[in-house]
Amino acid sequence: MAALNFKHLRYYWMVAKTGSIAKAAEQLHLTPHAVSGQINEFEETLGVELFRKAGRNIELTDAGRRILTYADTIFNTSDLLLDELREQMSNRRRILRIGVADAVTKVIAYRLIQPALALDEAIRINCREGRLDLLLGELALHKLDVIIADRPMSPGLNVRAYNHLLGECGLTVFATSALAQQFKGKFPKLLNQAPFLIPGEDVAIQARLLLWFEEHQLRPSIVGEFDDSALMKAFGSAGAGFFVAPSAMKKEICQQHHVVAIGDIPTVVEQIYVITTERRLSDPAILAISNTAKNDIFGRG
Repeated sequence: MAALNFKHLRYYWMVAKTGSIAKAAEQLHLTPHAVSGQINEFEETLGVELFRKAGRNIELTDAGRRILTYADTIFNTSDLLLDELREQMSNRRRILRIGVADAVTKVIAYRLIQPALALDEAIRINCREGRLDLLLGELALHKLDVIIADRPMSPGLNVRAYNHLLGECGLTVFATSALAQQFKGKFPKLLNQAPFLIPGEDVAIQARLLLWFEEHQLRPSIVGEFDDSALMKAFGSAGAGFFVAPSAMKKEICQQHHVVAIGDIPTVVEQIYVITTERRLSDPAILAISNTAKNDIFGRG
C-alpha cells in the first residue's frame, strides 16, 4: 500500500462527518463531482469500500467506521497543534532595540523605557549602552530602533535620522552625608576646593558645568571624569566627591545612591533626546517613551 494520502483522508472525514458528499463539497469549496472522485481514489488506494448507498443518502461501511476513529484522532490533534501555534504567535514579543548613550542617567533611562513594557502589545526590550557616535552607526545599519541621548545628532553626520527633544531640566549637586558635613557653608561657595566628579568630555553638559564654575569663581578639586553616568554616581555614592545629576530625578537619585541634594543649578540644563529614523514618531512603544518624558519626568516642573 502506498503512503497515506492526507488530502484524501480529509475529504473522506468531511463526508463522514457531514453525512453527505454535497455538504462536504460545500465546506471544502469543491464540486461534489471532485469530492466523489477523490473518495473513489482513496477507496482504491486502501482496497476497501468506505461508503455505501442507503436510499438517497450514504452511510459508512464497517471499514469506514473503523477508519473514522483514527481520522478523528488525527484531525483533532492537528486542530490542537494549530491552536497552540496561534497562541504562541499571539504571545510572541516584538523586540524593541534601544541604544542608551553612556551620558544618560540610568534612572531616567529606566523611567523612560518602563512604560513601553506596559503596552497591550507584548514587547521585549534589547538595550545597548555606549558612545553616541557608535550607537548612531548601529541605528544607520538598522540594528537599533531608537537611541536615547543627552544631545541631538550632529547635522554633519551621514546618518538619516531625526532628533526628537523629550525634555530638559537643570542639574542638582549631590554628595554623601559624610562628605557634605566636611564642606559646610552656603551653596555654591562650599564647592570651592571640594572634591568633584564631573561628566566626561563626551557628555554634553561638561562644558556648561565648567563654565558655571568659572562664572561663580569656583575652583573645585576635580578628582574624576566619567563618560558613564552610572559609574560617576557609583563613585559619588562611595563618597569620592560631589557630583551632578538631573534635578528631575532628585528624589530617585537620593534614594538609590544614598546621597543628599546639596543645591540646584537651574542654569545648566541637561536635555534628553530620542533619535530615530522616523521624522514623526509613530511606533507605539517609542511614543510611550516620549509621552512619559513630556507628561511625567520633565512635566513635573
